[in-house]
Parts: sequence; C-alpha cells; structure tokens
Amino acid sequence: MSETQPGSSPAERPADEEYRPAGEDQVVERMLALDDDEAELRAASLRAGLADYELDDEDAALLAAGEEPISEEEPLRVAPVLAIVGRPNVGKSTLVNRILGRREAVVEDTPGVTRDRVSYSAHWNGRPFTLVDTGGWEHDARGIHARVADQAEIAVDMADAVLLVVDANVGATATDEAVVKMLRRKKKPVILVANKVDDMAQEAEATTLWGLGFGEPYPVSALHGRGAADMLDAVMDVLPEFSAYGGLERTGGPRRVALIGRPNVGKSSLLNKLAGSERVVVDSLAGTTRDPVDEMIELGGRTWRFVDTAGIRRRVHMQQGADFYASLRTQAALEKAEVAVVLLAVDEVLSEQDVRILQLAIDSGRALVLAFNKWDLLDDDRRRYLEREIEQDLAHVEWAPRVNISAKTGWHKDRLVPALDRALESWDKRIPTGRLNAFLGELVAAHPHPVRGGKQPRILFGTQATSRPPKFVLFTTGFLDPGYRRFITRRLRETFGFEGTPIEVSMRVREKRARKR
Repeated sequence: MSETQPGSSPAERPADEEYRPAGEDQVVERMLALDDDEAELRAASLRAGLADYELDDEDAALLAAGEEPISEEEPLRVAPVLAIVGRPNVGKSTLVNRILGRREAVVEDTPGVTRDRVSYSAHWNGRPFTLVDTGGWEHDARGIHARVADQAEIAVDMADAVLLVVDANVGATATDEAVVKMLRRKKKPVILVANKVDDMAQEAEATTLWGLGFGEPYPVSALHGRGAADMLDAVMDVLPEFSAYGGLERTGGPRRVALIGRPNVGKSSLLNKLAGSERVVVDSLAGTTRDPVDEMIELGGRTWRFVDTAGIRRRVHMQQGADFYASLRTQAALEKAEVAVVLLAVDEVLSEQDVRILQLAIDSGRALVLAFNKWDLLDDDRRRYLEREIEQDLAHVEWAPRVNISAKTGWHKDRLVPALDRALESWDKRIPTGRLNAFLGELVAAHPHPVRGGKQPRILFGTQATSRPPKFVLFTTGFLDPGYRRFITRRLRETFGFEGTPIEVSMRVREKRARKR
C-alpha cells in the first residue's frame, strides 16, 4: 500500500495529525463583516436545536453559565488537594499509581526513591482532586532524608486532607509515631491507610493501627487494588469541594507574575534589575534561591507583583537537599500567579529541562511570556542555531509572546510590559456565544470534518465555559479527531487572538432523543 501523499484527501490522513485544509477560506473576513445581532440570532437558533438531543444537568448548567458574564470578583477556585505521606518504602507511590489508574509515580524497592513532591490530577466518582506524592518522612533524619521530611511537611501544609500510609505487616514504628505527631499539629483531616494487606488473613494486623488515634484504618493493597475504593469513598467524605489553600483570589490588585526557569538562568538578576535594588541573593552557584520572594515593582507606570522562584532541577528524583522545597514552592508560586515569565538562557542550548519547565507553566493554565535572557552574549553563529532550536523545541508555544532581554544590564526590560499585557488580555478574554458559533459555522462550512467509518460528526453548538484560561466546549454528534480539534484551536487563535494564553477545546458527544410514538 502506498504512503499518503501531500495531496491526499483529509480522510486518508491519521486522525491525530493536525487537519490541514486543501484550500483557502474567508472565515476571518466573514467574521469581521458579521453584525453582532445577526451572530446572536444564529446562536439562538442553534441553541434551540439542542432540545432535540439528550442533555444532562451538567450540560444545562454549562450552557447557562456560557450565557452569563464571568464575575471579575469571583475567585478562581481549584480542586481540593490530597497529600500522601508516610515513612519510606510503605508504598506511597504504588498507591498513587493505583488511585490514578496508570503508572505515573516512580516505584522502586529502594526506600526513599521519591525525591520530590509531585502532583497529579485525579478523579473519583466524578469528583476532581489533586493528588500530591511526597518523599518519605523520617523522624530525626539526617542529610537527604531530613530534607525529604521538610518537603513532606510542606505538602501537608498545602493540602486539604492527608492520606497517612503505614505498612500493616510491620506495624507502627517510631517513625510512624513521629509522623502522627506532626499531623496532629497540622489539624488536617487524616485518612489512615494500612497498606500491603493482600488478603483477609492480614486484615487483623491492620486493626492494631487503631492506636494511632486517627480512627479506623483502611486495609488496602496498593499493589493489587484491594480496598482502594472504600478508602477513596472515605477521602471524598472529608475533601471540600474546592481547595482552601490553592486558587487565585480576584482581588483587583496588582497583576501577579511568576518568574520561572532552570537554575542560574538569571531570574534573581532580572528581579533585582526590575526592582532597582539587590533584593534577591544572586550567586553563580545554581539554585541559590530557595524561597519565592514577592516584590512589588513599578513597571510601565503600573505596579506589578513579581515572584522570584527557585530554579527547577532537571530530574525530580535526583534533586538534592533544599531543591525539594524549591520545586514545591515554584509550583505554589505558579498557582498564585496570573502570568508566568519563563526565562531561557540564549548562550546555552535549549534543553529538555527548559521544555519541561515550559510544560509546567502551560499545565498550570497561566498566561505565558517567553523571555530570552543573556541576549547581549549572542553572536551570529549561536543566533542561527538558536532559531533552529526555537523552531524545533518551542513550536508548541509559538503563541507565546517573545521578549529578548539582558537581566544583567536591563536591556529591553521595558518590552516586558507590552508582552505581559497581551498575554493577560488574552487570558482574560471571553468570546460572545454568538460570535463563537458564527465562527464555528463558517469554519465547518469551509472545512467539514473528515468522514470516518462512513460517518461525519457535526458540531451542534459551542460555548466558552471559562476564561483565565479560555476553555471551550463543543456539543457534537460524534467524536472529533484530535487533529481536527487542534485545527479548530489554531483557527480560534488566528481569528480572535489569544496570544500568550493556553486555550482548551473539549467536546461533549450527544445523541438525538428517541422520538415518542
């Protein structure tokens, strides 16, 4: 069978490859010429057509929310946070993988392999929450373990509830007792998990853990899944709907900016230059900064709140000492920020680490600006290689504004403000439902979804569920290829801007109501 040629029909292309239309269209021009009232009439007609389809209560709430303006005073809520703690080698990472239903956390027989707090998005019975895996908590530990203990304690501080994991075969040790003591001080809801209970015979051993004072221990086998459902039901009983420790308050105050990047890329130097003072310790030793430092800075005639964060090490489980703490605080700073400025050093080759940090910023859902630092050190040869690296490694963030600066001299620091403004404007943006559906109608008319298996899914209606960042939901008659969704995302950017913000396009496949006889 011959390979697909560039001129092949869209139906012959892989579903995950971005859909590339054969011809040009007039979508942007038609949208510019469209009257708002006409767009609203079109959307109302499409919305009425949804009555013929099976919609649930969540659909109805989503559609109602899409018709109301988003309150600028309402806080951005985040899912509740569940921290998993316990001494080394009790099976915390195995339990993380069990809860997620996939292998994500590093699991080895060596105690203390988990070297950093790592967070994951999880769901149970339709409820979302964030799961935080931590290093082993060692009582009176020395060296690396003492720092793992610090980091686990910090994770508990940021959590809404805690899973305390104990090895039922070993029973409660002195270290477990120390963990219990720490948790009592924190006064957080605690679910006690007796892990490594593989059969009924071992359940009796789990009952001895009643003495820890956290109520009934839940016998679980993280390895085989036994008892995990009951444990998660108990977790849902104590987790709040939204986290009390995360999320962004819409205070109307200065916009919040997180400076992130790998160690020694110039974050502290840039903050000092912006602030006009030696506010942050700057040292050639990578990773000097340990805590984020908030700084109110006058820039472009306005006040901004900048947070300088510790450099993120390349590999989580190879981090040493206070870098655990630094990485945790970096994620916390992103959660509290509205826009991330990712610093990249142009005098060094773009690395996997740079790309990973970028992905961290994208996953946080914050607006994004790329700042290429040490531009004054760039020669012609390096410039050519850099452009190639940007094309290859940063193509997935071509929508982010780029600023070339020198943190050391302050060169072009004034260009940060326009880039921040563009990114935040896009992050805040909401497309009226009428214009969104007019856009979808024009786009699909010009470039219909490829036919798959004799069927062609249609888009019935679209709504913007949220801003900050913008998220769109499409009601469809069938599954849209990932490549076609990426095409819609790209055209949304081309038509409405969205420079400097991640955007998300999801779908809800709905079937027609059965006709009553």
